[in-house]
Amino acid sequence: MKWSIQQLLAYKEKGLNINETVDVGSIKEIDREIRDIAPVNVTGEAYFTNNSITFQLVIEGKMILPCARTLNDVEYPFDIEATEIFKLNDWATFDEEEEVHELKDNQVDLLPYVKERILLEKPMRVFSDAEEGPAPASGKGWELQTKEEESQKIDPRLKELEKFFDKK
Repeated sequence: MKWSIQQLLAYKEKGLNINETVDVGSIKEIDREIRDIAPVNVTGEAYFTNNSITFQLVIEGKMILPCARTLNDVEYPFDIEATEIFKLNDWATFDEEEEVHELKDNQVDLLPYVKERILLEKPMRVFSDAEEGPAPASGKGWELQTKEEESQKIDPRLKELEKFFDKK
């Protein structure tokens, strides 16, 4: 997923279609919560103008994340649509809202941007269907409760008011 400008300009007339499977395993070093990530499938097309190359990409894959409650492995599939624009000329101008990338060594390398999109797609927390796991459900002075258990429990500060309603 790395092309020189000369290689890309050769595709200008007929267009460039992308359909590659990419290993992004190094993303685990950036975000330690990602326990594993399968090679991702990147598909899309490139559109050429005089000043830029625009890549319309679809990034599909699966990553393994820890459950927020039990620490069990949870498989999280993702399907990301991304647009990446690379500036061909130094004198070209673009709207301020557009995120336009500069070329490095007259090459376009999409892999860092694919990794960035995956990191942005990772949810803050995921939950497993399993009730048990490596994480404890209770400890000294605390216990994991469901919302139903919590709503049925009476606040100890209001316990005295309960006696007031029983007398009438």
